[in-house]
Amino acid sequence: MLAPPRPPPVPLAGPSTSPSLSGATPSTSVSVSVSISAASSATTPPSPRIPPFLQRILTHRASQPISPVSGPSSSVPAVPQPLYLPPPAMPDVEDDLVPPENFAVVCPGVYRCGFPKKRNFRFMETLQLKTVLTLVLEDYPEANLRWCQSQDIQFMQFGIPGNKEPFDNIPEDVICSALVAILDKRNHPVLIHCNKGKHRTGCLIGCIRRLQSWSLTSIFDEYRRFSSPKSRAVDQQFIDLFDISAVWDEVMSQGGGLENLPKWPMLSIPRMRSKPLGLKANGERDAVRVTCQAQEEITETDGRRHIGGTPDGVT
Repeated sequence: MLAPPRPPPVPLAGPSTSPSLSGATPSTSVSVSVSISAASSATTPPSPRIPPFLQRILTHRASQPISPVSGPSSSVPAVPQPLYLPPPAMPDVEDDLVPPENFAVVCPGVYRCGFPKKRNFRFMETLQLKTVLTLVLEDYPEANLRWCQSQDIQFMQFGIPGNKEPFDNIPEDVICSALVAILDKRNHPVLIHCNKGKHRTGCLIGCIRRLQSWSLTSIFDEYRRFSSPKSRAVDQQFIDLFDISAVWDEVMSQGGGLENLPKWPMLSIPRMRSKPLGLKANGERDAVRVTCQAQEEITETDGRRHIGGTPDGVT
């Protein structure tokens, strides 16, 4: 009896046919196990090479111990670090030292500002004032008068209107009287003010600068710094045309005289127009007696008398 024929061997990597689930034509499947392993071994890139400096950083970090705060097993939360350091502690200062509006030092012993208010009294006490000179026309507040009395400060009022075209003008005689009071060092320290410390105060300070031999350019620059943005051309014209020689006439006739002039640099005294200095009743000329400090003397050059020695440029 003959044995049945053996079926042909099935190839391992060859195509094989299997019935389709949908009854369509059989699809061909290829065994890819051997080919994938061969392809992967041929296309796998080599491991990247770490630069030496990065390798040193990684090695250094790996050698550092983990702190308990930042460790994964620690129960203490990490404290965030501030992005900036706080500023240093400020020294203790008094909060009630508030200067008045537009406050500034004019020269030794003379200050300027706007109308002082109650909150400015504590600051004004530090100035150790002897005189408060106001240029306002209105009645002075009772609170300010009581404060002046409590501080033993004399109060002077030279009320003047502002320079407002076309009718209001500053009277020169009132400005002259105010300057005579300011030129008496017995009234120093003195605080000069109007409502805002800009226009009327600026005109008076401009006349002081004329007495101090400032140039008009410097005088107008100072005036505009305080009166900006409402500088007035009529104020600057008043400063330019003001007759300072009349001030010295008043100083000698009604003021404190040369003995009480402040020690301001380049304070020039022109020759008197009305009568000669030191003229006695009998017509004889008397020597002018002036109480001076060791470094202070009165010299006469080009028709001007100067306090504090010979002015610059004169030999």
